[in-house]
Amino acid sequence: MEFVIKISQFLLSLSLLIVLHELGHFIPAKLFKTKVEKFYLFFDVKYSLLKKKIGDTVYGIGWLPLGGYVKIAGMIDESMDKEQMAQPPQPWEFRSKPAWQRLIIMLGGVTVNFILAYFIYVFISFAYGDKDYTLESLKDGYLIENQLMLDLGFKTGDKVIAVNGEPVEAHSDVIKSLISAEEFTVERNNETKKINLPEDFLGQLSSRKNRSSLFNLRVPFMVAKVDDTMQNKDVDLKQGDVLLAINGKGIRYFDQLEPRLKNYKNQTITATLLRDNDSIERELKVNSNGKIGVFPGISENKFEELGYIDITRKEYTFLESFGGGADKFVDQVAGYFDQLKAIFTPSTGAYKGLGGFKAIFDIFPEVWSWEAFWRLTAFLSIMLAILNLLPIPALDGGHVMFLLYEMISGRKPSEKFLERAQIVGFFILIALVLFANGNDVFRWITNR
Repeated sequence: MEFVIKISQFLLSLSLLIVLHELGHFIPAKLFKTKVEKFYLFFDVKYSLLKKKIGDTVYGIGWLPLGGYVKIAGMIDESMDKEQMAQPPQPWEFRSKPAWQRLIIMLGGVTVNFILAYFIYVFISFAYGDKDYTLESLKDGYLIENQLMLDLGFKTGDKVIAVNGEPVEAHSDVIKSLISAEEFTVERNNETKKINLPEDFLGQLSSRKNRSSLFNLRVPFMVAKVDDTMQNKDVDLKQGDVLLAINGKGIRYFDQLEPRLKNYKNQTITATLLRDNDSIERELKVNSNGKIGVFPGISENKFEELGYIDITRKEYTFLESFGGGADKFVDQVAGYFDQLKAIFTPSTGAYKGLGGFKAIFDIFPEVWSWEAFWRLTAFLSIMLAILNLLPIPALDGGHVMFLLYEMISGRKPSEKFLERAQIVGFFILIALVLFANGNDVFRWITNR
């Protein structure tokens, strides 16, 4: 069921983005009386799942879910329709239109993607507001489980107080800084320590098998449910019970439980739990693996109520949400440019973490969450827009590059040159797609 939920979100998000992106090309093309021959969601290699011709345009759904396209008459694109280009230019063709009109048509897709992302962030601000955790409230610092972080010198209990010498106050500041972070300042046992990250930190992170989160919140063990095949299935435990002690010895955090239980293999322990506002005791059996067969749960409100975290919340009025959406949009665009900069800087090794369709699929949650869906869709819309602006022939950015050259120089590149550039750009694009998806396959095979 989890796979169905993830694939549904993945396909819905990509389909929405592809259709709207292509609509961004389609609308100005129609406004400038340019003939659009095809409008497709997914690629129709050899055949289509659905298609219908309305006016001059065939609308359809292809079987290969790697994107979508509009085929504009008289345009040198991925279709490489040399037969059409060999004919004399017609007034309704793309090549017959003024350069400024062609530029608007080519920029239409990325413009729609940017606008879509902005308005999604406006909606998110209004509907969900902002939520963060103050670092001051993390009294015993972060839980550090990632092996690379441990190797670099981080330890569970570290309190992050600065990144690159700049003080940080919120959990989100720490997470956002990871792409460009070079030095962390942490407080450990009332002492200040500086931890330097290697230049290829991102590459090392991508190459490690242990790719768990870098900075985890330390929270208590709270019962979600009891495994009905395990030894404690008949014990009176309820969802929301919080573990306070084992055999009378206090236990505050979830990460303290596993090492404690290893001391009680094949024994029975007395667990003290908090249920509502009452303290209760239950006898629990520990198996030979040091497990009690109880799944942990998460409740931010409960953890805040118990004093583990301090959640800062901000709500927006309808008008305020436009400013809140703008802030989120700018932050995400800047963050993605930082990612691209790292990827195209070989010394960082960030290219090792480049992923394809599986990587995108993996970021969607296994439970349906509209908030998560819209946040991810906004991010992917920005990603699609920026990648399409790269000056690679076969992408929108390549067409824009040649159009700007034409408008500045007053000379139009020959159709032969554009055809060759399109072929080169197509092979570059295929190489990037193969590399990104190859990384996915490699990580899957090596279980990284």
